[in-house]
Amino acid sequence: MMAEEPPSNALANERTSLAEDRTEWAEDRTIMANERTFAGWMRTGLAAVGIGLGFNALFGKLEPLWVPKAIATLFMIIGIFIFWVAQRNGYAVQVRLSSHQATPVKPTNMRIISGLMGSGAIGLIIAIWAMNFSS
Repeated sequence: MMAEEPPSNALANERTSLAEDRTEWAEDRTIMANERTFAGWMRTGLAAVGIGLGFNALFGKLEPLWVPKAIATLFMIIGIFIFWVAQRNGYAVQVRLSSHQATPVKPTNMRIISGLMGSGAIGLIIAIWAMNFSS
């Protein structure tokens, strides 16, 4: 049995280059997957806020008046928590990776988006508690 000849230097360089390309593409795919995951969590947070708002709209006349407000507030707080977790995890992954071909969302923008969503939810909570249902 003959021993296999070691690959030529050019072939070894080509293999190394291909491996580096595949690694860069994988990192870009991971960045894009992180963005999709972030968007999914933001949708989940918005759904929780929407459930709270819908609950308050449907059952706002329940007695005592604080019960539907409290339940709506709970769902909105869950939404705010989801926004916070989404930005924390998305930001951590985004700053750890380097993009090569893809143009990723800036990690700071993830925090801004989450902050705006959370602020909107807080505004809704304030509005729900400020509304007077005694009509």
